[in-house]
Amino acid sequence: MRTRVSPDGLYTYPDIVVVCGQPKFGDNRSDTIVNPTLVIEVLSPSTEAYDRGFKAEQYRQMETLKEYAFVSQNAPHVEVYRRESAGWLLSDYSGIQAACHFASVDCGVALADIYEDVSFAASETDSARPSPGN
Repeated sequence: MRTRVSPDGLYTYPDIVVVCGQPKFGDNRSDTIVNPTLVIEVLSPSTEAYDRGFKAEQYRQMETLKEYAFVSQNAPHVEVYRRESAGWLLSDYSGIQAACHFASVDCGVALADIYEDVSFAASETDSARPSPGN
């Protein structure tokens, strides 16, 4: 779904967009969401800087957005940014044994499920796992 992230017409195409309650559409189109609750972006080398920079800044301005998340392509790693009264709080989940939680939709997801059938180079998965004794 296309998502309008600013009143002046900036649009994005998140990898996943979740709306709680009734979806509200913009621009007299049924494919443009204006009230997302949760947005998830899968990072790629060509879009990561834009996703983390300008696009994330725009997401943070949306009144309805409660969380946004970045999913790494290179290692089992998910970052979830949650709106709190004092600002945005980062929860960082790393390693194939971890599970992330999306409070805005009260949903937990195991990274093993997110990365099912995905192979990583040995050095990427080793660095994402906790060291013995930690």
